Amino acid sequence: MKQEKILIIGASGQIGSVLTHTLSDIYGENNVIATDIRQPTDHHGHFEILDVLNTQALGDIVAKYGITQIYHLAAILSAKGETMPMFAWQFNMTSFFNVIDVARQFKISKIFFPSSIAAFGPSTPKYNTPQATIMIPETVYGISKSCAEDWCNYFWLKEKMDIRSVRYPGIIGYQSLPGGGTTDYAVNIYHKAVKSEPFECFLKADTALPMIYMDDAIRATIELMEAPAENIKIRTSYNLASMSFSPQDIAESIKKQVPDFSISYNPDFRQAIAESWPASIDDSEARKDWGWRPNFDLDAMTADMLAHLSEMYSKEIVHH
Repeated sequence: MKQEKILIIGASGQIGSVLTHTLSDIYGENNVIATDIRQPTDHHGHFEILDVLNTQALGDIVAKYGITQIYHLAAILSAKGETMPMFAWQFNMTSFFNVIDVARQFKISKIFFPSSIAAFGPSTPKYNTPQATIMIPETVYGISKSCAEDWCNYFWLKEKMDIRSVRYPGIIGYQSLPGGGTTDYAVNIYHKAVKSEPFECFLKADTALPMIYMDDAIRATIELMEAPAENIKIRTSYNLASMSFSPQDIAESIKKQVPDFSISYNPDFRQAIAESWPASIDDSEARKDWGWRPNFDLDAMTADMLAHLSEMYSKEIVHH
């Protein structure tokens, strides 16, 4: 077991819940402190209620456990953020600076800060989006991520603060339900398929977006954080990619396993958000600097998702 004390902020979210389990396996349950604004239903190990906007409370937890690394995952996501833009902006940026302040005060060795493909925008090259490119995001979530990337770079240049980041594409996992993102359809569609229910998609059939399977996303995060500092050449945020597909592609992948599956399309406000994002990503810098390689393609992910969800739903039926 490696002797780090890791704080996860936003541990109950889609990424946080899985990352907490994985880091506990690597570093030991006693060395991973999960925090969120609400008590989770099923957490093992150390958990603390934390409002990340409360700098004092954040500092108290860091001091109490002797934290050496922080994973700051709390954020208001894209679709949800558009319904309350000022709150999303204030939450996303204030929480970021609170983490920076506490990290400086307690000499935290490493911080993980997730960025997103939402940081790009409609003027970004849509296909094979380069690492360094024009970024004019059109959602509050994207604006906050883009700004924070520049701050990450600034704190590295000025103070050698070791903040590491990846631009996550849409993340698909069976472990938790999604929380207000534009790529959520690609999780919900599998739940419907397993329950033999038709699925109504809020994006058009041919809207391709970059995606990644949860297992790959978590592994990429940990590989980035465990890489030697001298390998980390990009101090804004690394492009991260795995696969790109449209709702139509995922439906066809599902039909190979669930032939009766049916999908219909009823695009809503999320269509415009999706159209402002890249369709595919060039992640060659991450591959070169710290050896990133995805393990899952679309069909491999579909098989794994359907297997895990079938198991979950059959357990629920047994319990009822």
